[in-house]
Amino acid sequence: AVMATSNPSVFLLSVNGQIEGANFPEYDNLYCKYCFVYGHDWAPTSGLEEGITQITCKGSESSHKLIWNFPLETTFKSTNPSGWPQLVVSVYGPDVFGNDVVRGYGATHIPFTPGQHTRTIPMFVPEPTWRLQKFTSWLLGRRPEYTDPKVVAQGEGREVTRVRSQGFVTVSFHIITKDIKKLGYDTGPSSLANTPSATSGWSTGEQPYNME
Repeated sequence: AVMATSNPSVFLLSVNGQIEGANFPEYDNLYCKYCFVYGHDWAPTSGLEEGITQITCKGSESSHKLIWNFPLETTFKSTNPSGWPQLVVSVYGPDVFGNDVVRGYGATHIPFTPGQHTRTIPMFVPEPTWRLQKFTSWLLGRRPEYTDPKVVAQGEGREVTRVRSQGFVTVSFHIITKDIKKLGYDTGPSSLANTPSATSGWSTGEQPYNME
C-alpha cells in the first residue's frame, strides 16, 4: 500500500485533431494561435502544446468560411483528472493600417470521452469600457488585448472584462485515453469493456454513442 501512494497511477490522454477553420463575418486574412492550458498534475509527453496557423482568406463560395485545417497532436499524462486540459485559441488579422490585431479569444475543454468530437468555440474580444478608450483604440486601430491568452482559460478576468462576440472557430478532436479506468474514472459506456481496445487499456471510443 505504501508503494501505491508513492507511485500513483498515471493515465494518458491522446489528442489528435485539427483547427478546421473559422467564421468571422467582419474580417478576412486571419490566422490562429493555439495553446493548451492544464493543471499542475498534467504534463505533455509528446506533440506540440502551442502553434500558429497560416494566414487564410475567405473562399469565394457563399459560406465565407476561413479554412485552416491545422493539425493538433499532443499526448498528456496525469495522475489526476482535475485541471483537465483546455485548448485556448486566439485569432489575429490586419487592421486598416496593416497592423496585426486580435480579432477574438476563446477556449474549450478537451473532450472527456474517447472518440470523435467537433467543438465550435465562440470568440470574444475585450470591449473598451469607456468612450475615450473606444475612440483611442479606433484611432490607433487597436483593440485592448489580454497580455496572456491563457487568462481566457482561467475565466477569472472574464467577468470583469466586458466582451463582445466576434465569430466562431471550429475544432475537431479524436480522443484516446489509456489507463483512466484504473483510477476509477469511467468516461465511456460499459459496452467498451468487451472490445479489444479496452483490454489493452486504450479506449478509442469507436462505439456509436454520443454523450454530449
